[in-house]
Amino acid sequence: MFDANGSMMADSGSLFTLIGPDDWKKFQDITLRKSSVRPVAHGGKPIEVLGKFSVALNFKGNVADETIYVAKDGSCLLGGVDQRNLGTVSDPSTDGQYGEELVMEADAEKDKHCCGEIGDCNTQLTEGAQAQPDGESSQASVSNGGDTEGDKELVEFKIIWNKNKYDVKLPMDSTGASLKQKIHSLTGLPPAMQKVMFKGLVSEEKTLRELKVTNGAKVMVVGSTINDVLAVNTPKETIQEEVKAEESKKEPVCRQKQHRKVLDKGKPDDVMPAIKGAPERLPTVPLSGMYNKSGGKVRLTFKLEQDQLWIGTKERTEKIPMGSIKNVITEVIEGHEDYYMMAFQLGPTEASYYWVYWVPTQYVDAIKDTVLGKWQYF
Repeated sequence: MFDANGSMMADSGSLFTLIGPDDWKKFQDITLRKSSVRPVAHGGKPIEVLGKFSVALNFKGNVADETIYVAKDGSCLLGGVDQRNLGTVSDPSTDGQYGEELVMEADAEKDKHCCGEIGDCNTQLTEGAQAQPDGESSQASVSNGGDTEGDKELVEFKIIWNKNKYDVKLPMDSTGASLKQKIHSLTGLPPAMQKVMFKGLVSEEKTLRELKVTNGAKVMVVGSTINDVLAVNTPKETIQEEVKAEESKKEPVCRQKQHRKVLDKGKPDDVMPAIKGAPERLPTVPLSGMYNKSGGKVRLTFKLEQDQLWIGTKERTEKIPMGSIKNVITEVIEGHEDYYMMAFQLGPTEASYYWVYWVPTQYVDAIKDTVLGKWQYF
C-alpha cells in the first residue's frame, strides 16, 4: 500500500470523485484517458480536468469500481455516488473525511494507494461546482461539502430488473445517461447492455424532468450480462440474418396471396392516423384499429413493467414475454406508404409469425426498439 499526503473530502452532493495533480503523480504507471467533463464553479470559474482513470475503491472491505477525474486545481473530493457504492454514507466514523482506510487500486498494475491522513484537502472549490458529463445537456453538481441532494429537486422511483426492485432517488435534472450509470452501480449491468424503458425507450440525452418521471414511478430495465448473452446457443442476430436471406429470395411480402386477402379489405375505418417522416415514441394508450392475418381487429399493448407484449383480439388477449420474441419483420404497404405490415416471430420457424396490418409508420421504429432493444447489437 502506498501512503500519499493529503486527504479526501466527502461530498454527498457530488456526482464525481476528483483528485489533484499532486495525488495523481503517485500513479506513475497509469495513463489518463481523455475526458469531456467540464466542471464550472458556481461563481463561473471553470475547473480544468486533465483526464480520468479507473480504480477499485476499497473502504473497510467494501469495494466499488469507479472513475476518478484529475482536476488541475488540486481538488480532492469523494463523490456522493462513490460514497453510496462504498457504503460510507451511513458510517459515522468518517465524519466527512476519509484517510488511511480508503484505498484506491489502479487498473493497470493493481498497486494499492490511499489518500493519507485525515486533514484539509486544500481544494479551491469553496462554493461547489457544476460539471457537464460527456453527451449530457444537464449539469451535475460537484461541491466542497456545501451542496447536497437536499438542495435539488429530487424524484423517488423504483427500478425493476430481473425481478428485483431498487428504490432510487435522483435529481430531476439527471439525464438518461446518468440513470444508466446509477443502474450500473445497483445491478452491475453495463450501460451498453441496458434497455431502459419508461413510456418507451429512455433517451440518454433527456432529463428525468423531460421524461416526466414522477414520484412512485416504475422504470423497467431489460438486459443481460455478456456471459449470459454468449451462453445463448442461437443469437437473435443470427436468426435475423437467416430470415433476411430467405426474404430476399421471395416476392414482396405485401403481394403474397395470404396478405393480399387482408390488405384488399382496405384500410380500417378506425385505424390510428399515420404521420410519415416523423418517428414517435410509443403512445401511452394501446395501438388499435389494425387487422391480424384472419382479418379480425387486433390491438397491441406494451406492458413495459412486466416486459410483455399483449396482443388483444375480440376473443382473447395473449401475453407474450418480449424476451421470447425472436425477430420483428416490417414492410411498407404498397400504395399506402404511411402504413406498415408487421410480424412478430414467436418461434423458430416462419409458421410462428404473428402478422399485424396497418401499423402507423411513426410507431414502427419504436415498436422494434422496444421489443428487440438496441442493446442486443454488440
